[in-house]
Amino acid sequence: MQIKAIQEKFKSLFEAEGTFYTSPGRINLIGEHTDYNGGFVLPGAIDKAMYAEIKPNGTDKVRAFALDLGEYAEFGFGENDLPAKSWAKYIYGVCREMIKRGAAIKGFDTVFAGDVPLGAGMSSSAALESCFGYAINNMFKLWFDRFELAKIGQATEHHYVGVKCGIMDQFASCFGKEGSLIRLDCRSLEYQYIPFNPTGYRLVLVNTCVAHELASSAYNKRRQSCENVAAAIKKHHPEVELLRDSDLVMLKEVANEVTPEDYIRAEFVIEEIQRLLDTCAALEKGDYETVGKKMYETHIGLSRKYEVSCEELDFLNNIARECDVTGSRVMGGGFGGCTINLVKDELYDGFIKRATDSYEQKFKMKPKVYDVVIKDGARKL
Repeated sequence: MQIKAIQEKFKSLFEAEGTFYTSPGRINLIGEHTDYNGGFVLPGAIDKAMYAEIKPNGTDKVRAFALDLGEYAEFGFGENDLPAKSWAKYIYGVCREMIKRGAAIKGFDTVFAGDVPLGAGMSSSAALESCFGYAINNMFKLWFDRFELAKIGQATEHHYVGVKCGIMDQFASCFGKEGSLIRLDCRSLEYQYIPFNPTGYRLVLVNTCVAHELASSAYNKRRQSCENVAAAIKKHHPEVELLRDSDLVMLKEVANEVTPEDYIRAEFVIEEIQRLLDTCAALEKGDYETVGKKMYETHIGLSRKYEVSCEELDFLNNIARECDVTGSRVMGGGFGGCTINLVKDELYDGFIKRATDSYEQKFKMKPKVYDVVIKDGARKL
């Protein structure tokens, strides 16, 4: 549907036909708040994506139409050409980052739309950056590999959007592979595909539709806690730069040198890094029951030790447990957003009905439900 609507708009605006590109949103199965501690994450690209039709226009300007918003923007490539519209900053930023790396980019026309739900933690912004990064690279025959495209997307967020994000979202969008999750080492950026073929199970996100105000200040505070503990451990073990380099024995050694709050935050992160490695080992064996168990453990850790959950997320996690859902946890930074659930096919309908009905009854609003399937990353259609 989206492709047809994009085609019609492109034809009416630019009286031409372009080439189609797409790049997906992502989920993260396990590995939360491990990225800034040098640990691992386990994302996968999903079947919700951004789609763009693009054609060079022979000028030095971009003419872009955001179909979902019904908005048009036109801008050049100079340092002072930053567009006013927030969505256009992503496209401009990708172009600028490529130019800074020595690429020669010409003007183009584009119409784009997507079905990555906004505000659900599936990273629609990374899908947008990766879609245009891949398209521009392909269209103008530039030399960037997927690795550099992910970095270009991340730099766009840092320099033009004002979000100091890690690289996981862009990495998953660029490197996604059907039937696989990506075990990404956040320090070395080495990665490995881990098989994900949950036959007999479905992966579903349930969105609380809340976003509590705490998120950014709480995030910074927790990051500081982790840095405090890593610094304390380093005094005894000079080789330790980040929590990833430490273990629970080292943590116990500094119990009297750090605050109880910092201690418990660090304990969660060290345990979570190990949980992710255990999950990968279980996936290699096709043992989805162990995967589910690890997801529940992560939720408890995020809720009680890292304290980034909220009433709504805990409520949905409890319902999952009561419905015998294999695995469930809060996905993302916390304080709202989605739970990610691994559900047996035969329990799916009952779980979704119970979760939506009970949630609406308690919180006076309906949660949103998104089935997701693991798919390929950025590509030309």
